[in-house]
Amino acid sequence: MKKINFEYIIIVGCSRFGTNIATELSLSGRDVVIIDINENSFRKLSANYSGFKVVGDATDIDTLMEVDIYKATMLIAATNDDDVNIMISLIAKNILNIDTVITRLYDNEKEVVYEGLDIKIIRPTTLTINEFDKLLEINKAVNKKSLIRRVGA
Repeated sequence: MKKINFEYIIIVGCSRFGTNIATELSLSGRDVVIIDINENSFRKLSANYSGFKVVGDATDIDTLMEVDIYKATMLIAATNDDDVNIMISLIAKNILNIDTVITRLYDNEKEVVYEGLDIKIIRPTTLTINEFDKLLEINKAVNKKSLIRRVGA
């Protein structure tokens, strides 16, 4: 008998990041629920999103119970507020024992809260700086090649 690979993913925060992740995951066949405190935020969702939408505060255990949090294989904290993401991630990992918890963190100084926990962190500021550094390196290499051609070395 073939084992069914069931994935039930809860995304908190209908930010641009949250909506893009929700759409990609739902298009790949996963069961997805996105929670946001503001119903107007759902307008950002793609027409291709096939998951569920729940208006609610994900720091409230009743909202999490409403979306069957205990069935979740993954929770992604994708709000625009680091403190809310921290709280939701800690509840999901430490209280509700969700296997995979991913959080977005803008302020790297708050990373200390996650030390020793099995919570994966996405750091947009660090990713942007790293990408900028790559662009600078590419620019240096291009300029160096251009200089070599001009000098005839």
